[in-house]
Amino acid sequence: MAAAEEELALGFQRRFLAARPLRSFPWPELEQKLKTSSDSSLLVDILHKTILHPLCVKYPSSVKYRRGFLTELIKKHESTTAEPLDELYDTLADILNKEESTHCYKNYLLPTGESVTLSENVAIISRGTTGLVTWDAALHLAEWAIENSTVFSNRTVLELGSGIGFTGIAISKTCNPKAYIFSDYHHCVLKQLTENICLNGFVLEPETTNHIEMQSQGQKVEVMNYQKPKLTVAELDWGSVTEKQLMDLQPDVIIAADVVYDPEITLALIGMLQKLSTYRADGKPPEVYIAFTVRNPDTYHQFKAELDKIGIGWQIIPAHRNSIFLYDLHSNEYILCSFSR
Repeated sequence: MAAAEEELALGFQRRFLAARPLRSFPWPELEQKLKTSSDSSLLVDILHKTILHPLCVKYPSSVKYRRGFLTELIKKHESTTAEPLDELYDTLADILNKEESTHCYKNYLLPTGESVTLSENVAIISRGTTGLVTWDAALHLAEWAIENSTVFSNRTVLELGSGIGFTGIAISKTCNPKAYIFSDYHHCVLKQLTENICLNGFVLEPETTNHIEMQSQGQKVEVMNYQKPKLTVAELDWGSVTEKQLMDLQPDVIIAADVVYDPEITLALIGMLQKLSTYRADGKPPEVYIAFTVRNPDTYHQFKAELDKIGIGWQIIPAHRNSIFLYDLHSNEYILCSFSR
Protein backbone atom coordinates (compact mmCIF):
# COMPACT_ATOMS: atom_id res chain seq x y z
CA MET A 1 0.00 0.00 0.00
CA ALA A 2 1.25 3.49 -0.90
CA ALA A 3 2.53 5.72 1.88
CA ALA A 4 -0.28 8.27 1.37
CA GLU A 5 -2.93 5.56 1.72
CA GLU A 6 -1.26 4.15 4.83
CA GLU A 7 -1.21 7.63 6.40
CA LEU A 8 -4.89 8.08 5.55
CA ALA A 9 -5.77 4.73 7.14
CA LEU A 10 -3.80 5.65 10.29
CA GLY A 11 -5.72 8.92 10.49
CA PHE A 12 -8.96 6.94 10.49
CA GLN A 13 -7.53 4.63 13.15
CA ARG A 14 -6.55 7.36 15.62
CA ARG A 15 -9.94 9.05 15.31
CA PHE A 16 -11.94 5.84 15.50
CA LEU A 17 -10.18 4.30 18.51
CA ALA A 18 -10.78 7.50 20.48
CA ALA A 19 -14.37 7.72 19.13
CA ARG A 20 -13.90 11.21 17.75
CA PRO A 21 -16.97 12.73 16.00
CA LEU A 22 -17.60 11.10 12.61
CA ARG A 23 -17.61 14.52 10.94
CA SER A 24 -13.91 14.89 11.90
CA PHE A 25 -12.83 11.96 9.72
CA PRO A 26 -11.09 12.63 6.38
CA TRP A 27 -14.00 11.35 4.28
CA PRO A 28 -13.29 13.57 1.23
CA GLU A 29 -9.73 12.26 1.02
CA LEU A 30 -11.03 8.70 1.23
CA GLU A 31 -13.54 9.32 -1.56
CA GLN A 32 -10.79 10.73 -3.76
CA LYS A 33 -8.55 7.71 -3.14
CA LEU A 34 -11.38 5.27 -3.85
CA LYS A 35 -12.12 6.94 -7.19
CA THR A 36 -8.58 6.37 -8.38
CA SER A 37 -8.14 2.88 -6.90
CA SER A 38 -8.86 -0.33 -8.75
CA ASP A 39 -9.33 -2.51 -5.67
CA SER A 40 -10.71 -2.42 -2.13
CA SER A 41 -7.45 -2.87 -0.23
CA LEU A 42 -7.63 0.60 1.36
CA LEU A 43 -11.13 -0.05 2.73
CA VAL A 44 -10.06 -3.43 4.09
CA ASP A 45 -7.06 -1.80 5.75
CA ILE A 46 -9.25 0.90 7.34
CA LEU A 47 -11.71 -1.74 8.55
CA HIS A 48 -8.93 -3.70 10.25
CA LYS A 49 -7.37 -0.56 11.73
CA THR A 50 -10.71 0.54 13.22
CA ILE A 51 -13.63 -1.76 14.07
CA LEU A 52 -11.56 -4.93 13.74
CA HIS A 53 -8.48 -3.53 15.48
CA PRO A 54 -7.57 -5.75 18.48
CA LEU A 55 -8.01 -2.86 20.92
CA CYS A 56 -11.49 -2.10 19.60
CA VAL A 57 -12.49 -5.75 19.56
CA LYS A 58 -11.52 -6.07 23.23
CA TYR A 59 -12.59 -2.58 24.32
CA PRO A 60 -15.25 -1.44 21.81
CA SER A 61 -16.76 1.99 21.29
CA SER A 62 -20.53 2.29 21.55
CA VAL A 63 -22.75 0.24 19.26
CA LYS A 64 -24.28 3.44 17.87
CA TYR A 65 -20.86 4.85 17.05
CA ARG A 66 -19.61 1.70 15.34
CA ARG A 67 -22.85 1.38 13.38
CA GLY A 68 -22.65 4.98 12.19
CA PHE A 69 -19.01 4.66 11.18
CA LEU A 70 -19.52 1.44 9.27
CA THR A 71 -22.63 2.77 7.51
CA GLU A 72 -20.60 5.75 6.28
CA LEU A 73 -17.75 3.49 5.18
CA ILE A 74 -20.17 1.33 3.20
CA LYS A 75 -21.65 4.44 1.52
CA LYS A 76 -18.19 5.44 0.33
CA HIS A 77 -17.58 1.95 -1.00
CA GLU A 78 -20.93 1.78 -2.79
CA SER A 79 -20.22 5.09 -4.52
CA THR A 80 -17.39 3.37 -6.41
CA THR A 81 -17.52 0.76 -9.15
CA ALA A 82 -15.66 -1.80 -7.03
CA GLU A 83 -17.07 -5.24 -6.30
CA PRO A 84 -19.12 -5.57 -3.06
CA LEU A 85 -16.93 -6.17 -0.03
CA ASP A 86 -18.46 -8.98 2.02
CA GLU A 87 -16.35 -8.24 5.07
CA LEU A 88 -17.92 -4.79 5.43
CA TYR A 89 -21.48 -6.17 5.37
CA ASP A 90 -20.65 -9.12 7.63
CA THR A 91 -19.16 -6.73 10.20
CA LEU A 92 -22.24 -4.48 10.03
CA ALA A 93 -24.56 -7.45 10.47
CA ASP A 94 -22.62 -8.47 13.56
CA ILE A 95 -22.93 -4.97 15.06
CA LEU A 96 -26.66 -4.73 14.29
CA ASN A 97 -27.18 -7.81 16.47
CA LYS A 98 -25.56 -6.19 19.51
CA GLU A 99 -27.41 -4.31 22.25
CA GLU A 100 -26.45 -0.77 23.20
CA SER A 101 -24.88 -0.27 26.63
CA THR A 102 -24.66 2.74 28.92
CA HIS A 103 -20.87 2.30 28.87
CA CYS A 104 -18.35 2.26 26.05
CA TYR A 105 -14.59 2.35 25.65
CA LYS A 106 -12.21 4.85 24.09
CA ASN A 107 -8.61 4.04 23.20
CA TYR A 108 -5.94 6.71 22.82
CA LEU A 109 -2.62 5.85 21.16
CA LEU A 110 0.47 7.30 22.85
CA PRO A 111 3.75 8.24 21.10
CA THR A 112 5.48 5.47 23.08
CA GLY A 113 3.43 2.82 21.26
CA GLU A 114 1.29 2.17 24.33
CA SER A 115 -2.34 3.18 24.67
CA VAL A 116 -4.72 4.61 27.26
CA THR A 117 -8.00 2.69 27.43
CA LEU A 118 -10.94 4.25 29.26
CA SER A 119 -14.36 2.99 30.19
CA GLU A 120 -16.70 5.94 29.77
CA ASN A 121 -20.38 6.67 30.01
CA VAL A 122 -22.22 7.08 26.71
CA ALA A 123 -24.15 10.12 28.01
CA ILE A 124 -22.37 13.43 28.66
CA ILE A 125 -24.36 13.95 31.87
CA SER A 126 -25.00 10.84 33.93
CA ARG A 127 -25.69 10.14 37.61
CA GLY A 128 -25.73 13.85 38.33
CA THR A 129 -22.23 14.56 37.01
CA THR A 130 -20.33 15.42 33.84
CA GLY A 131 -17.27 13.61 35.19
CA LEU A 132 -17.91 10.22 33.57
CA VAL A 133 -16.61 11.27 30.13
CA THR A 134 -13.28 12.69 28.92
CA TRP A 135 -13.29 16.39 28.01
CA ASP A 136 -10.98 17.84 25.37
CA ALA A 137 -9.03 20.07 27.77
CA ALA A 138 -7.73 16.85 29.37
CA LEU A 139 -6.31 15.85 25.97
CA HIS A 140 -4.79 19.33 25.56
CA LEU A 141 -3.10 19.10 28.97
CA ALA A 142 -1.82 15.57 28.33
CA GLU A 143 -0.27 16.62 25.01
CA TRP A 144 1.58 19.46 26.70
CA ALA A 145 2.71 17.15 29.51
CA ILE A 146 4.09 14.56 27.08
CA GLU A 147 6.02 17.30 25.29
CA ASN A 148 7.29 18.68 28.63
CA SER A 149 7.84 15.46 30.58
CA THR A 150 10.70 16.91 32.66
CA VAL A 151 8.10 18.97 34.57
CA PHE A 152 6.75 15.69 36.01
CA SER A 153 9.76 13.36 36.01
CA ASN A 154 10.57 12.00 39.49
CA ARG A 155 8.12 14.40 41.16
CA THR A 156 4.88 14.05 43.13
CA VAL A 157 1.91 15.17 41.02
CA LEU A 158 -1.56 16.00 42.33
CA GLU A 159 -4.40 16.21 39.83
CA LEU A 160 -7.51 18.10 40.95
CA GLY A 161 -10.74 16.88 39.36
CA SER A 162 -9.25 13.82 37.66
CA GLY A 163 -12.57 12.64 36.23
CA ILE A 164 -12.18 9.18 34.75
CA GLY A 165 -8.43 9.44 34.54
CA PHE A 166 -7.18 10.18 31.03
CA THR A 167 -4.59 12.87 31.81
CA GLY A 168 -3.15 11.11 34.84
CA ILE A 169 -2.88 7.73 33.14
CA ALA A 170 -1.20 9.31 30.10
CA ILE A 171 1.29 11.18 32.31
CA SER A 172 1.96 8.08 34.42
CA LYS A 173 2.77 6.10 31.26
CA THR A 174 4.95 8.70 29.56
CA CYS A 175 6.43 11.20 32.06
CA ASN A 176 7.87 9.02 34.85
CA PRO A 177 6.51 10.84 37.93
CA LYS A 178 7.63 9.62 41.34
CA ALA A 179 4.03 9.58 42.60
CA TYR A 180 0.69 10.53 41.10
CA ILE A 181 -2.36 11.43 43.17
CA PHE A 182 -5.66 11.32 41.30
CA SER A 183 -8.47 13.15 43.06
CA ASP A 184 -12.17 13.83 42.66
CA TYR A 185 -15.25 14.02 44.84
CA HIS A 186 -18.26 12.35 43.18
CA HIS A 187 -18.52 8.71 44.27
CA CYS A 188 -19.42 7.36 40.82
CA VAL A 189 -16.50 9.24 39.26
CA LEU A 190 -14.05 7.89 41.86
CA LYS A 191 -15.27 4.36 41.23
CA GLN A 192 -14.91 4.67 37.43
CA LEU A 193 -11.54 6.38 37.83
CA THR A 194 -10.22 3.54 39.98
CA GLU A 195 -11.39 0.93 37.48
CA ASN A 196 -9.74 2.77 34.59
CA ILE A 197 -6.40 3.04 36.38
CA CYS A 198 -6.40 -0.72 36.96
CA LEU A 199 -7.64 -1.36 33.42
CA ASN A 200 -4.44 0.30 32.17
CA GLY A 201 -2.17 -2.07 34.05
CA PHE A 202 -1.40 -0.05 37.17
CA VAL A 203 -1.63 -1.31 40.74
CA LEU A 204 -2.98 1.24 43.19
CA GLU A 205 -1.65 1.69 46.70
CA PRO A 206 -3.67 -0.47 49.17
CA GLU A 207 -5.31 2.48 50.94
CA THR A 208 -7.05 3.45 47.70
CA THR A 209 -8.79 0.19 46.91
CA ASN A 210 -9.93 -0.34 50.49
CA HIS A 211 -12.36 2.59 50.19
CA ILE A 212 -13.59 2.34 46.62
CA GLU A 213 -15.67 -0.63 45.49
CA MET A 214 -14.39 -2.11 42.21
CA GLN A 215 -16.21 -3.74 39.31
CA SER A 216 -14.57 -5.46 36.36
CA GLN A 217 -17.54 -5.04 33.99
CA GLY A 218 -16.71 -8.45 32.56
CA GLN A 219 -13.26 -7.39 31.34
CA LYS A 220 -10.06 -9.13 32.32
CA VAL A 221 -7.53 -6.59 33.58
CA GLU A 222 -3.95 -7.23 32.49
CA VAL A 223 -1.60 -5.96 35.20
CA MET A 224 1.69 -4.82 33.69
CA ASN A 225 4.92 -4.60 35.63
CA TYR A 226 5.10 -0.84 36.14
CA GLN A 227 7.77 -0.10 38.75
CA LYS A 228 6.80 3.57 39.01
CA PRO A 229 5.01 5.71 39.91
CA LYS A 230 3.21 5.24 43.20
CA LEU A 231 -0.46 5.81 42.35
CA THR A 232 -3.25 6.77 44.73
CA VAL A 233 -6.84 7.96 44.38
CA ALA A 234 -8.03 10.57 46.90
CA GLU A 235 -11.55 11.71 47.66
CA LEU A 236 -11.11 15.46 47.84
CA ASP A 237 -13.80 18.05 48.50
CA TRP A 238 -12.26 21.47 47.79
CA GLY A 239 -14.73 23.23 50.09
CA SER A 240 -14.12 21.09 53.17
CA VAL A 241 -10.61 19.66 52.78
CA THR A 242 -8.99 18.92 56.15
CA GLU A 243 -5.61 20.03 57.45
CA LYS A 244 -4.52 16.39 57.65
CA GLN A 245 -5.41 15.81 53.99
CA LEU A 246 -3.41 18.87 52.97
CA MET A 247 -0.38 17.79 55.02
CA ASP A 248 -0.54 14.29 53.52
CA LEU A 249 -0.64 15.45 49.89
CA GLN A 250 2.58 17.51 49.59
CA PRO A 251 2.64 17.77 45.78
CA ASP A 252 5.52 19.22 43.78
CA VAL A 253 3.21 19.80 40.82
CA ILE A 254 -0.56 20.41 40.71
CA ILE A 255 -2.54 20.01 37.49
CA ALA A 256 -6.20 20.22 36.52
CA ALA A 257 -8.19 20.12 33.29
CA ASP A 258 -11.58 21.65 32.51
CA VAL A 259 -12.32 22.84 36.04
CA VAL A 260 -12.88 26.52 35.12
CA TYR A 261 -16.48 26.43 33.93
CA ASP A 262 -18.63 27.53 36.87
CA PRO A 263 -18.09 30.62 39.08
CA GLU A 264 -18.80 28.73 42.31
CA ILE A 265 -16.42 25.91 41.45
CA THR A 266 -13.79 28.41 40.30
CA LEU A 267 -13.78 30.11 43.72
CA ALA A 268 -13.44 26.75 45.48
CA LEU A 269 -10.55 25.86 43.15
CA ILE A 270 -8.67 29.07 43.95
CA GLY A 271 -9.22 28.48 47.66
CA MET A 272 -7.82 24.97 47.27
CA LEU A 273 -4.71 26.26 45.49
CA GLN A 274 -4.14 28.73 48.33
CA LYS A 275 -4.39 26.00 50.96
CA LEU A 276 -2.08 23.63 49.07
CA SER A 277 0.56 26.36 48.85
CA THR A 278 0.26 27.12 52.57
CA TYR A 279 0.66 23.54 53.76
CA ARG A 280 3.93 22.71 51.97
CA ALA A 281 6.37 21.18 54.46
CA ASP A 282 9.38 22.81 52.78
CA GLY A 283 7.66 26.17 52.38
CA LYS A 284 8.11 26.09 48.61
CA PRO A 285 4.81 26.45 46.72
CA PRO A 286 4.04 23.77 44.12
CA GLU A 287 4.03 24.44 40.40
CA VAL A 288 0.47 24.67 39.08
CA TYR A 289 -0.77 24.04 35.52
CA ILE A 290 -4.44 24.29 34.58
CA ALA A 291 -5.93 23.68 31.14
CA PHE A 292 -9.46 24.66 30.23
CA THR A 293 -11.81 25.37 27.36
CA VAL A 294 -13.16 28.92 27.24
CA ARG A 295 -16.91 28.33 27.09
CA ASN A 296 -18.05 31.46 28.90
CA PRO A 297 -15.73 34.49 28.67
CA ASP A 298 -17.28 35.96 31.84
CA THR A 299 -16.25 32.91 33.88
CA TYR A 300 -12.74 33.10 32.44
CA HIS A 301 -12.43 36.81 33.30
CA GLN A 302 -13.75 36.18 36.81
CA PHE A 303 -11.14 33.44 37.27
CA LYS A 304 -8.34 35.84 36.31
CA ALA A 305 -9.75 38.62 38.51
CA GLU A 306 -9.96 36.36 41.59
CA LEU A 307 -6.38 35.19 41.05
CA ASP A 308 -5.18 38.78 40.83
CA LYS A 309 -7.16 39.71 43.96
CA ILE A 310 -5.29 37.24 46.16
CA GLY A 311 -1.90 37.71 44.54
CA ILE A 312 -1.56 34.48 42.55
CA GLY A 313 0.36 35.28 39.40
CA TRP A 314 -0.48 33.47 36.17
CA GLN A 315 0.64 33.31 32.58
CA ILE A 316 -0.66 31.62 29.46
CA ILE A 317 1.65 28.90 28.13
CA PRO A 318 2.11 29.03 24.34
CA ALA A 319 0.42 26.27 22.34
CA HIS A 320 2.48 23.10 22.07
CA ARG A 321 3.66 21.78 18.71
CA ASN A 322 2.38 18.23 18.52
CA SER A 323 -1.22 17.17 18.00
CA ILE A 324 -1.44 13.64 19.32
CA PHE A 325 -5.09 13.12 20.23
CA LEU A 326 -6.95 14.92 17.39
CA TYR A 327 -9.43 16.97 19.41
CA ASP A 328 -11.28 19.95 17.93
CA LEU A 329 -8.83 22.86 17.77
CA HIS A 330 -10.96 25.00 15.47
CA SER A 331 -14.31 25.28 17.27
CA ASN A 332 -12.95 25.78 20.80
CA GLU A 333 -10.35 27.97 22.49
CA TYR A 334 -8.05 26.04 24.83
CA ILE A 335 -5.89 27.81 27.40
CA LEU A 336 -3.10 26.34 29.52
CA CYS A 337 -1.92 28.53 32.42
CA SER A 338 0.91 28.25 34.89
CA PHE A 339 0.65 29.91 38.30
CA SER A 340 3.09 31.36 40.81
CA ARG A 341 3.02 33.11 44.18
